[in-house]
Amino acid sequence: MDRNYRIDEWKITEEGFNEKINRASESIFSLGNGHMGQRANFEEKFSGDSLRGSYIAGIYYPDKTRVGWWKNGYPEYFAKVLNSPNWIGIDIKVDDEDLDLAKCEIFSFTRELNMKEGLLSRSFTVKMQNGIKVKVDTRRFISMANHELGAIEYSISLPEHSAKLNITPYIDGNIVNEDANYDEIFWDETGRKAGEDSLVLVTTTRKTNFSVAFACDYEIIKQGKKLQTKPLIRNSEKYVAHSVDIDAKAGDEYTVYKYAAILSSENNNVNNLGHSAAALAGEALSEGYESLLNKHRDSWQQKWNESDIVIKGDPAAQQGIRFNIYHLYQTYTGDDKRLNIGPKGFTGEKYGGSTYWDTEAFAFPFYLMTSDLHVARNLLLYRYRHLEKAIENAAKLGFTGGAALYPMVTMNGEECHNEWEITFEEIHRNGAIAYAIYNYINHTGDRAYLAEYGLEVLIALSRFWSQRANFSEKKKQYVILGVTGPNEYENNVNNNWYTNKIARWTLSYTLECLEDVKRTAPGNYSRLAEKTGFNEKDETARWKEIAGRLFFPEDDELGIFLQQEGYMDKEQQSAGELDPAERPINQHWSWDRILRSCFIKQADVLQGLYFFEHEYDTETIKRNFDFYEPRTVHESSLSPSIYSIMANRIGKTEKAYELYLRTARLDIDDINKEVKEGLHITSMAGTWLSIVEGFAGLRVRNQKLTLNPVIPSGWESYSFMIRFRNRLLKVSVAADGVTVENRSDKDLGIVVRDTEKEIKRSGKEIFKN
Repeated sequence: MDRNYRIDEWKITEEGFNEKINRASESIFSLGNGHMGQRANFEEKFSGDSLRGSYIAGIYYPDKTRVGWWKNGYPEYFAKVLNSPNWIGIDIKVDDEDLDLAKCEIFSFTRELNMKEGLLSRSFTVKMQNGIKVKVDTRRFISMANHELGAIEYSISLPEHSAKLNITPYIDGNIVNEDANYDEIFWDETGRKAGEDSLVLVTTTRKTNFSVAFACDYEIIKQGKKLQTKPLIRNSEKYVAHSVDIDAKAGDEYTVYKYAAILSSENNNVNNLGHSAAALAGEALSEGYESLLNKHRDSWQQKWNESDIVIKGDPAAQQGIRFNIYHLYQTYTGDDKRLNIGPKGFTGEKYGGSTYWDTEAFAFPFYLMTSDLHVARNLLLYRYRHLEKAIENAAKLGFTGGAALYPMVTMNGEECHNEWEITFEEIHRNGAIAYAIYNYINHTGDRAYLAEYGLEVLIALSRFWSQRANFSEKKKQYVILGVTGPNEYENNVNNNWYTNKIARWTLSYTLECLEDVKRTAPGNYSRLAEKTGFNEKDETARWKEIAGRLFFPEDDELGIFLQQEGYMDKEQQSAGELDPAERPINQHWSWDRILRSCFIKQADVLQGLYFFEHEYDTETIKRNFDFYEPRTVHESSLSPSIYSIMANRIGKTEKAYELYLRTARLDIDDINKEVKEGLHITSMAGTWLSIVEGFAGLRVRNQKLTLNPVIPSGWESYSFMIRFRNRLLKVSVAADGVTVENRSDKDLGIVVRDTEKEIKRSGKEIFKN
């Protein structure tokens, strides 16, 4: 664990510049607004180690798949959200020498992320190689109020010497993706203008033909007055800039205000893209930095008002949860149903920015319970609109009759992951899609979604499971062979318990939903049966047969569910026996050694017990937890949160806290040594779940919101906001009891530790311990 940043409840602060962790810091301090994002790269030149990263939601490239041995069914490409033109650039020269922190003597350096305001600031004082001392202060934000704007305040002074100062704001489209499979250039220039009033660059992706216009306007202020300058215009392929020379006096401060408009053809008329971007940048200049910043702050404040979690008595835990909530909101806001949540968000290139099963299994509950109804609905509709592609994906693997296999990785509904053990085997992802539908209806009561959209998806998923399972004559039961479960340190196993569990549940839930829609919306049922060619008699009979006779591996002696057949044949060890120098094992061991070991990457059996805990008693959960947690290395960011929730379920509050802190500070403390590649956005939602479903014990049972809260020993209290059935509630937990405030205009019944009370609109109830 690396504790590189100061503990503060609302801020992440880096004091002193350490180039060895610069890439990690660029990830940690990233900015975004759900539509675009920017790593915390420097505005001025930096020749040291850095991953330049500017990303625009929905803009991707189908990078040709690179594999050693092609197999039938492989996707032809891996979709990647592209590194886009650099709009933050402001080159600085002092007496003709570039300001470059990699080449300076650094006297002071501070980088700070204000999570409450979504504001990145940086200040430093350095001596350049020419002996001139330079002081710089910057503030930057990507507007949450206007999703197409970013703004920079860049102040520079020369404390001791007068010198010639050159300031060059620019837009640069000569960028690459470090993870490009064949070192391709993904962007073509389709427009460029460097006039006296603004800079414009229009670029278009190859193959996918997305166009994005970048426009910048700026002004330079000295002592409150705008400098009248005559810039040298620089205009070359994929590059536009203004170069301004200033005779800078010692002690004078010069402030550049740079306003960037980034417009995509996804949201604007492509024929007027450059002109529209220039106009928006000009409007931003006219409005001014502070006015734009205040609107941005207000937008963030509104989000915090409805989603903040407050922890008293534990600043590290408080900082961790706010860091996670902050990055979740800057990655996805839910106001564009074409978008989804990439595992790294806008913080790095790994995973390509595509959609994984993480969305439904981990991120979905956060947005479901903290945002307006349409946000979670849009996440479900994203999958519904991709249903035909999911059916095509299944067909490529030999499935028929409208069976759907949703992709493990996708941008447009097509599978684009090129590792066979995931593309072909990690089919449990289908179950997460079904569970999200159940979770949404259970939490919101919006059963209309089931009749209009959800049942169609469930039928296609059940058709897949009915073909993927086969009957074993030896076992006289159905089996599901050759899979990879959530634990990706096992491949090509038979009868993974979690996969079989989620398959059986999907079949049973689909049967239940068929009856529900048939009874409550017969017109929708008939329409859907005709559209899908649904054979009620034959298909439901097979689904019932499989659900009733599906095999589940167990160890009767230990009283546990086996992760898969043959798991106990492995040499059994605990993760605590591993040499710390060999952790994480995925960075030190061969894949062969990992596959032969008993070590578990992330919750697998426990993932199933988390989803379906109401089916099992406490002792069953405890036996499985006590067996599997010591064998789990938690090298997936998704793992600690599930174990934390289940530890609370069985009364192990301190273990739950240990695991909570691991998931909450996974990236801030770089626990898995990979933050330089980007943050773990989807697992951040698991941190939120660790508090709300873990410590607070929130569940929906029999259409009622229930709470069974505990409090870690180091906390004085904690509180959180929750949406349920169009009500907004504030739940506060302290040592002496629980207070629930109803901040809506409708009454709501709630159960706390088996005590049920009706909370009147705009009222509150106290549940004493």
